[in-house]
Amino acid sequence: MTTLNRLGLIAAAAALAASTAALGAPTFINILTGGTSGIYYPIGVALSQIYGEGIEGSKPSVQATKASVENLNLLQAGRGELALALGDAVADAWAGEAEAGFKAPLDNLRAIGAGYSNYIQIVANADSGIETLADLKGKSISVGAPKSGTELNARAIFKAAGLTYDDMGKVEFLPYGDSVELIKNRQLDATLQSSGLGMAAFRDLAATMSVRFIPVPAEVVEKIGSAAYQPGVIPANTYDGQTEAVPTAAIANIFVTQSGVSDELAYEMTKLMFTNLDRLISAHAAAKGIKLETAAKNLPIPLHPGAERYYKEVGAL
Repeated sequence: MTTLNRLGLIAAAAALAASTAALGAPTFINILTGGTSGIYYPIGVALSQIYGEGIEGSKPSVQATKASVENLNLLQAGRGELALALGDAVADAWAGEAEAGFKAPLDNLRAIGAGYSNYIQIVANADSGIETLADLKGKSISVGAPKSGTELNARAIFKAAGLTYDDMGKVEFLPYGDSVELIKNRQLDATLQSSGLGMAAFRDLAATMSVRFIPVPAEVVEKIGSAAYQPGVIPANTYDGQTEAVPTAAIANIFVTQSGVSDELAYEMTKLMFTNLDRLISAHAAAKGIKLETAAKNLPIPLHPGAERYYKEVGAL
């Protein structure tokens, strides 16, 4: 065999291998969540399992992040296929609100659908003397990672209540787990976190020591002046020792994707999520709040065409 023929065969084999690899290339689905002690993470893990089983050739992964703001910026950059984010953060991202952590409008964002609601949960050491929002003055509090969705919620709540960070004795910018550990160690009086009900870190805290959940009255929620914030309630006995319902603010979470995701993949992700809601609820009870009949309504960003196809198919749009 001549050298020329040998080179030709090598080139043909390489071309065939490349073609075969392209045809069998895995479909990467990176799911952007939040801290591992929150609710985004277990729901993301459940979805990765559902997608791995239901989408042929898929390679799902779950990424723990600082949640809403980071997730949306990563989606815009094409570094994820699905994320959970708070509705107010999604609206800010679409508008390019710099103060919320978005340097320009994130125009690649597309919605898969609305999910369960987050609830503003302010928990304080019962010995701190904190019973109302006004009692936070002079106290130490954690408000989530800087410019995270939770921290944006904290700013909105405090502003509506006539408070600023300057009124506090000390403000820490820490996620759920770290905040809870500091409260346990008597190094922090309280923390404000935005999460689904029954969040693991708060369950652990309430089972460990005596705590008090601080109400956010409906009039404070109204003063925020945003449709993303609605009056909500933490039902009695959601946590150990919490024997009374606590009024607060509720903010819808949104499952978000980006325009680079194919219509077929977005369709499959949407369909598999709603046909496997029982598995999401098994992952965390907060998923009980995900409702097909409302998922495609009142969204702050456009629906992905693939998701829209599914909702029309099942009569939800």
